[in-house]
Amino acid sequence: MIRFYNGKVLKMDGSLDITNEEVWVKGSEICYVGSTPDELPEFEREIDLKGDLLMPGFKNAHTHSGMTFLRSYADDLPLNEWLFNKVFPLEDKLTPDYIYWLTKLAIMEYLTSGITASFDMYFFRRMYAKANIECGFRTVICPGINDFTADMQDVEDEYLELKNYHPLISYKLACHAEYTTKLDRLKEIRDLLHKYKEPFFVHNSETLSEVQGCIERHGKTPTELFEDLGMYEYGGGGFHCVYMSDNDLDIFKKHGLWAVTNPGSNCKLASGIAPITKYLDKGINIAIGTDGPASNNALDMFREMYLVSVLQKILNNDAASCDAGKVLEMATVGGARAMGLDNCDSIAVGKQADLIIIDLSRPNMHPLNNITKNIVYSGSKENVRMTMVAGKVLYEKGEFFIGVEPHIVYENSNRIVREIVEG
Repeated sequence: MIRFYNGKVLKMDGSLDITNEEVWVKGSEICYVGSTPDELPEFEREIDLKGDLLMPGFKNAHTHSGMTFLRSYADDLPLNEWLFNKVFPLEDKLTPDYIYWLTKLAIMEYLTSGITASFDMYFFRRMYAKANIECGFRTVICPGINDFTADMQDVEDEYLELKNYHPLISYKLACHAEYTTKLDRLKEIRDLLHKYKEPFFVHNSETLSEVQGCIERHGKTPTELFEDLGMYEYGGGGFHCVYMSDNDLDIFKKHGLWAVTNPGSNCKLASGIAPITKYLDKGINIAIGTDGPASNNALDMFREMYLVSVLQKILNNDAASCDAGKVLEMATVGGARAMGLDNCDSIAVGKQADLIIIDLSRPNMHPLNNITKNIVYSGSKENVRMTMVAGKVLYEKGEFFIGVEPHIVYENSNRIVREIVEG
């Protein structure tokens, strides 16, 4: 067992109360939360928090991990030029081996940001799963099904193979976007969703032109189209959700769908600002994602949390909009539940030990007027002292414990970029 003691605990169990309890971990699970007993069992390791904060890890509810090779390669460009002239041509050169190393680079960055799970849509998903398992990182995989997906039988086979592939790996069905997927293919996806009673996820209403194009093609918004096709019968959600009509929100509310907001990417690509306060008022479920490192370019949950809150204040001309505590819930509990990781959403006995230690001794955390607001408004990666996934420490005090030395990941990542760009 591992013992965490002598610190503060933020359980995220429906409140933002901070306690001084101990937390014990046995295997991959939390086995004790409470005061210090008179007699202690033997522990494999005892971690003195020294007044620091133990809390559930952040969940990156939308990303494309393998896009690390495009970080800072295609910046400061209009969206269509960025996507069609820079991103798509180089993605055609990706191989399973490339995805393996590029994923490990992303995982390292997730760990430094206190992220303990990702919801990933990209290519060569079996090799992607292998990289995550080797690193000990938790991920939910979804395919970006579109008109270029050759065979839906392959998608079904992959779903059946990967959905229970490993304790760290799960799988959700997803479509890339309405604008890359014709009606016949959408209906095939719908049939698969119904066959296995699965939720549906998709890039949804990311840009105004996307929504306008869908209305021109179908006389409906993307959300209305998916609703009419019966794709939300078992829940799901949308990535981005920037331009949503009132009827779209009614549909999200009706089906308990998740709006996964990606403010860093939406700002960098000038896509717009999702009206999160409006969604909260409507009772819409919200989670937070970084999107990919080609459009962000960082995989940093602290920056995303800050942007979620402050952009709402600007959008609404109201400094009281989007309270930091609610944002912290989106980044932890919200992300876990959007991804179907209900056993990773809080600190409680029987939950998975996906935990982080926030270093409160750094100057940006003082004075300790309000720790949860400090995390959102002044927190940064420098405050992540430790990241644990499924009871294993993967990152601590600047060191990685993922089965490979960082310099090897960096060397391979830079080799891959040279081969793709110059090849």
